[in-house]
Amino acid sequence: MHLAGDGEKRGGCKSRQENRDVNTTDWDSKMDFWTALVIKSCRDRGTVCVSLRELNRSFRRKEKSPLGLATVVQTMARCGKIQRESEFAANVDCGWLSWGVGLLLVKPLKWTFSTLLGSSGVPLEESFVVIELVKEKAAELLRVYRSSEFASRSILSFQELCTLSSDVCADESTLCMALLQLQRDKQVIVSLHEGEKIVKFCQPGQDRVSLVSDVDIGIYQLQRSEKLLGERVEKLGFEAVKCREEAKLLLREGKKSQALRCLRGRKRVEKRADNLFAKLESIRGILDRITQSQSDKMVMQAYQAGVAALRLSLKDVTVERAENLVDQIQELCDTQDEVNQTISSGVTGADEDMDELEEELKSLLDETKPDSVSGLPEVPTNGLRPSGEPSLPGDDLLSSLPAVPYTHLDITSEQLEEELNQLTLTDSGFQQKKMTSPAKGLEPAL
Repeated sequence: MHLAGDGEKRGGCKSRQENRDVNTTDWDSKMDFWTALVIKSCRDRGTVCVSLRELNRSFRRKEKSPLGLATVVQTMARCGKIQRESEFAANVDCGWLSWGVGLLLVKPLKWTFSTLLGSSGVPLEESFVVIELVKEKAAELLRVYRSSEFASRSILSFQELCTLSSDVCADESTLCMALLQLQRDKQVIVSLHEGEKIVKFCQPGQDRVSLVSDVDIGIYQLQRSEKLLGERVEKLGFEAVKCREEAKLLLREGKKSQALRCLRGRKRVEKRADNLFAKLESIRGILDRITQSQSDKMVMQAYQAGVAALRLSLKDVTVERAENLVDQIQELCDTQDEVNQTISSGVTGADEDMDELEEELKSLLDETKPDSVSGLPEVPTNGLRPSGEPSLPGDDLLSSLPAVPYTHLDITSEQLEEELNQLTLTDSGFQQKKMTSPAKGLEPAL
């Protein structure tokens, strides 16, 4: 397949199919490249639909268009990346949404009934929806609605939605395709009320949008009345200010009668504005009550769900079973206490056995002491000093010593000096000569 506009004729579809059978890898690579390029071109233009004529115009180079674009369109259709507008609208669940409602959106579109697959070519005007892009637009449209001032309103008019989505959808056709995708996702529903198309959005917390009910229509009418009354009150306010300014101007010019007429007109305008404002406040009060009732309904539904869940969770729970379980728990606790007490008593007996073993070991050590120790005399414990004398510090030690002899030795000082002279100093050091003790050589005098 050639996509470079090299002058190849368009009639060789069969030969190009045979080329894919010859080189499948090269064929698929080219298809992936051109598929991504077509999607990028549509995204850059902000549209979700494409036709062969638009592709020829977008990829024209040097007054020539790629010859294989029709084959690219057919391949994308076979892969499910694009779909004809008529088929895309017909795929909306007919059991959930009637064909009449579907026609409200596809009426601005151009319906074609030519056969795509198996035909010799693709009509130039055939419009196809790029599935990837329409899903992106649908998600972006839903995000814009939920972040706008209309998020509290479940129903909007089609014109209000067109104004709201002007930055998202480039034209009405793109908006219709996005709404069809949201209808397929069960996020919006399009209806007709008094010749006007209205769109109902799925509210937060809901999985899918519900059908438009009489309550929804009543709330929508009240909201429209509120909007119209608000606009009229604002307009009357501007008129009252304008009348006052004109009265000032006429008074400066000296036209007192005309100034009085302007002031009377201002009074009438203010009175009308007050009446409309009172009606507006009544409508707002009704809407507030409806909102509160819806909140109360949600709370009641939550209460009912909670009661049902609680009843289900307490289905097998009775007072008797609770008392039985408490008794079983008490018995188990008593058993555990007994086990702990038994274990503790076993440890205490082991300690007593250890004490007995230590006493026996001590007695064995006493029996193995040497016999010589037992033959010694006992150490005196009583002092030798008479019991009548007072004891001083250290008296116990002195009392244990032998008594000092009081016998007088018969020796003179001359004898002591003679013994002292016997101690002489020698050259090799000090030498002390042996001498006989006077106590040993003399006998005590009688």
